[in-house]
Amino acid sequence: MARIVLKFGGTSVANVERIRHAARHVKREVDAGNQVSVVVSAMSGKTNELVGWVNESSPLHDAREYDAVVASGEQVTAGLMAIVLSEMGIPSRSFSGWQVPIKTDDAHGAARITDIDPTELNKRMEDGWVPVITGFQGIAPSGRITTLGRGGSDTSAVAVAAAVKADRCDIYTDVDGVYTTDPRITPKARRLSKISFEEMLEMASLGAKVLMIRSVELAMAQKVRLLVRSTFDDPDAPQVAPDGTPGVPGTLVCDEDEIMEKQIVSGVTLARGEAKITLRDVKDKPGVAAAVFGALADESIVVDMIVQNVSDDGSLTDITFTVPDSEYDKAVRAIEGARANVEFGKISSSKGGAKISVVGVGMRSHAGVAASMFKALADKGINIQLITTSEIKTSVLIDDEYAELAVRALHTYYGLDKEDA
Repeated sequence: MARIVLKFGGTSVANVERIRHAARHVKREVDAGNQVSVVVSAMSGKTNELVGWVNESSPLHDAREYDAVVASGEQVTAGLMAIVLSEMGIPSRSFSGWQVPIKTDDAHGAARITDIDPTELNKRMEDGWVPVITGFQGIAPSGRITTLGRGGSDTSAVAVAAAVKADRCDIYTDVDGVYTTDPRITPKARRLSKISFEEMLEMASLGAKVLMIRSVELAMAQKVRLLVRSTFDDPDAPQVAPDGTPGVPGTLVCDEDEIMEKQIVSGVTLARGEAKITLRDVKDKPGVAAAVFGALADESIVVDMIVQNVSDDGSLTDITFTVPDSEYDKAVRAIEGARANVEFGKISSSKGGAKISVVGVGMRSHAGVAASMFKALADKGINIQLITTSEIKTSVLIDDEYAELAVRALHTYYGLDKEDA
């Protein structure tokens, strides 16, 4: 017998018919003798509707009342899921975040979980019940309902799994696992049977939309094994692993120690809409970088790739960095506003770049991965504008028109097309 937390996203519970389908996945696990808790999101589109109503009521609304309204979406889903499970003969009860309780700080709209008391959930599961918990929300020290912000339901599920010491947290979504790259770009993309927390964290931050970064960070910190799988698979079909053998479908996100064969490169990611900004002839003195990036941080602008080139005499430098296209105008205004603290000649910039990244824990023990990446792109006549590296990742910025060609070339170059890769 295992203890499992199952999380269903908005598309998985978009209507009562889909809730019934998701409930069949729950039933399969219960019938297998497992202790199960469920965490649900609001129905697809419901949160946006609720946010719209709040903004329509008052653009300058109280954040505490915003949370009270927006949190209602998950409450509806949790109640419906509990009703459907009960109808199937599975004892079930819904729990709002405050009833568990899931304790958070008081940052309304973007709260962070501080503690979860698992006593009631453990008792219910041990008695054969399935608790259905609202994702995305908790309770502040003041006693008010809070919401966790973007990716909150995934984060809730991981936190619940950690609290009840679950063997696994299954994230049910509209894809059947984590792939070596986007299958829409490369039809030969393969579903991975396992991927390490670190690789998943890099891929999530680099544009892979399968899991939210916050949930992966929490899972890695708490050592909660995640399983990414599709809600839309037939719940009654034989359970088959990615390699075709009997087992658990989907992709297991786990500790690196669980992965026997570590590929040099596990995946290739693409992030479009990257704007490149260069400050020319910056006076090179202590505090310059802090002033530049402090001004951007004050505007909550996330900076990605950063490169600095110093002149021969060391008096001037060029600072180049990237931000999302959507933040471009705000970033330029922030830099112009910092001229009092930063002496520079001019700003040169461009929008619409593409960031291509290769990720793999095997890169730690293999030299020359970056060089081979550059060669593979050069062979296709693709010019590299910026480069950044970490222990398990190399990223480059290129023109968007070459983005898909670059992804396909690298996917083939590192042997990810092969079935036994």
